[in-house]
Amino acid sequence: MTETMNKVVPGAEPRHFITDIIDADVAGGKWGPVGDYSVVRTRFPPEPNGYLHIGHAKSICLNFGLAERYGGGCRLRFDDTNPEKEEEEYVRSIIENVRWLGFTWPGAREDDPKAGVLFASDYFGQMHDWAVELIRKGKAYVDEQSAEQIRATRGDLTRPGTPSPFRDRPIDESLTRFEEMVHGKHADGSMVLRAKIDMGSANMNLRDPVMYRIVNARHHRTGDAWHVYPMYDWAHGLEDSIEGITHSICTLEFEIHRPLYDWFIDAINEGRGAGSAWGEKIHHPQQIEFARLNPSYIITSKRKLRQLVEEKHVRGWDDPRMPTLSGLRRRGYTPESLRAFAAETGVTKFNGVHDIGWLERAVRDHLNKVAPRRMAVLDPLKVTITNWGDGGDADRIEYMDVVNNPEDMAAGTRQVAFGRALYIEREDFMEDPPKKFFRLGPGREVRLRCGYWITCREVVKNAAGELVELKCTYDPQTRGGESPPPDAQGNVRKVKGTLHWVCADECIDAEVRLFDRLYKTEKPGRESDNHLDDLNPDSLRVRTGCKLEMGLAEVLPDEPAWGDGIRRFQFERLGYFCVDADATPGRMVFNRTVTLKDSWAKEQGKDAG
Repeated sequence: MTETMNKVVPGAEPRHFITDIIDADVAGGKWGPVGDYSVVRTRFPPEPNGYLHIGHAKSICLNFGLAERYGGGCRLRFDDTNPEKEEEEYVRSIIENVRWLGFTWPGAREDDPKAGVLFASDYFGQMHDWAVELIRKGKAYVDEQSAEQIRATRGDLTRPGTPSPFRDRPIDESLTRFEEMVHGKHADGSMVLRAKIDMGSANMNLRDPVMYRIVNARHHRTGDAWHVYPMYDWAHGLEDSIEGITHSICTLEFEIHRPLYDWFIDAINEGRGAGSAWGEKIHHPQQIEFARLNPSYIITSKRKLRQLVEEKHVRGWDDPRMPTLSGLRRRGYTPESLRAFAAETGVTKFNGVHDIGWLERAVRDHLNKVAPRRMAVLDPLKVTITNWGDGGDADRIEYMDVVNNPEDMAAGTRQVAFGRALYIEREDFMEDPPKKFFRLGPGREVRLRCGYWITCREVVKNAAGELVELKCTYDPQTRGGESPPPDAQGNVRKVKGTLHWVCADECIDAEVRLFDRLYKTEKPGRESDNHLDDLNPDSLRVRTGCKLEMGLAEVLPDEPAWGDGIRRFQFERLGYFCVDADATPGRMVFNRTVTLKDSWAKEQGKDAG
C-alpha cells in the first residue's frame, strides 16, 4: 500500500460518523496540511491468542477501508503483551486472513508474509522508558499488594477506592522495585506498577490502574528478555503514538477507557517541549469508538471459541461451523461476501444484533454471479430408462450441452453425460405424491434438466420393502430438456417438475458435508448462561456415496482456482459448495457453504406458526 494523497474521493459513499470526523480533522489541518488526506493513519491491532472471527472482519474492513478511502495507511500491529496465551500459529493465521479479505499494509511483500507487520513487543523498550519517566514524575508507583487486595480496595460504583499503602512510597524505591521486576527478581503476582491518578474517580478505570505485571514466561518473539509485560490500557495508546496513528478506532466497550488513553499520553507530555529534559512531546492520537458486530446465532468470545476447540465440540479453529475467518473460508464464504456484510451492518454508536442471514444472503448474491453450476445427487436413487436401447444401442452415452452459469454467459458450457442408468435425489420421488408435489411419481412425467423428459413406469423394491430403483421411459423428442413438438391437434404437452440428475456410467462418488448454524438459538447461552446448551445437533451431517458429475473428480484444492485457492460451485437445486482441504485425488470432499434459499428462516417461521 502506498501512502500518497487521497486516491478516493473523500465524500464517496458509504459515509458514517467516523468519515465525518476525519473530513473535519483534515479540513482543519489537525494532523497535517489542510486538505491532505494522506496523513490519515489507522491500525488493526489483534492479540495473537486465537484465530480472527467475523467480528474482527468488520474492524479490518473499517480500518483498512478508511486508509484506502483516503489514500493513507493502515498498520497491522499485533498486541503481543500476554506471552502465556500467544502463539506463532495465531500470528500466521491472522496475517493470512487479513490478506484473504483483500487488504494489505505499508511495507507488505508477497515473498515475506511478515514484512511490514508491527508488534507491540517492538516497543517494549520505549514503553519501559516512559514508565520510568512517570515514576520519576510521581505519577506511577510499585504496589506490593496482591491482586485480591488491589481488587478489594478499588471500591465500586457507589464507593470510592482505598489508596494503597504503597501509593506514596519514595520515588527511588519504586524505581528500584520496578527494575527488579524487569530483571526477573520477583515472583509472578508479587507486585505491579500502577499509575497514580484518582482512587475516588467515578470512572473505575482511573482508580490507579495497573500498568505492568510480572509474567516470568517466555515470549514468542522476545524470548526471556522481559519479565514484566504492559497492560492493554498502558500499551494501546503508546503503540498508536509511536506509529503516528491519527484515528485509533475501537469498539464501544473501550469508550470508558478513553480518558485513561488520553491520561497516559498527557502524563508523558507533561513538562515536555522545546528545551525540556524530558524531550519533545509525543504524538497524541484520537480514539474513536463504534458499535461492534454482534451477529445472531454466533458467539465471538475468544474464551468460548477456545472452549469449543479444546473440548472438541468442533474439529478445530478452522471448522466450517466456526465463526472464525479460517472456518468461514474453509466453508466456502468469499472475501467479497464478508466485506459486503460488514458494509451492510453499518458504522454506528448503537449496539444491536445483526442478523446472520445478511451474511448468508451476501454470499448467495456473490456466488450466484460467479460460481459455476454442476449437478450432484446427495441421496441417490437409481433410474433405469427401459426404452433407451430401443434403437439397438442400450450402452450409448449422449453428451448434453449445459450452461456453466446462466448469470455469466461468458463462462461458456460443458458436456454432461446422459445414458440408460441415472441417479436422481431420493426425495424427488414419492410413491403416493400429494397434489402439489410436482416431482416424480408413478405414471408422472418430469423434465431432467438439459437431458430428456422421463415418465416413471415401475417402482422396484428389495426384499425389505425398500425402494431401490425406478424404471422409466424417455421421450426422444425432448433432448436437452426441450418441450416436445405439438401433437396432431396442436396441443403442447407440459410438465411442472424439473429435476437434476447424474449419469451412473460417468460420475464419481464423493463425501459431502452439510453444514448448518452451530447454534440453534439467536443468542446462545441467554437462557441457561451456558452456550453449550444451545449447540445445534444438526450443525453437521455427513453424506457419503454421493454421486457427482465426472468433471468434479479433477477439482482439487491445490489446482489453480479462485484467487484464494478455494474451488466453489453451485450444485443445482441444492446450494453452494466448495472443495474441502481434506479432499485427495482418490477421495473428493465438498462442504456446503449455504443453501440456495434461506431455509433456516422458513423453518423458524414454521415453528413459530
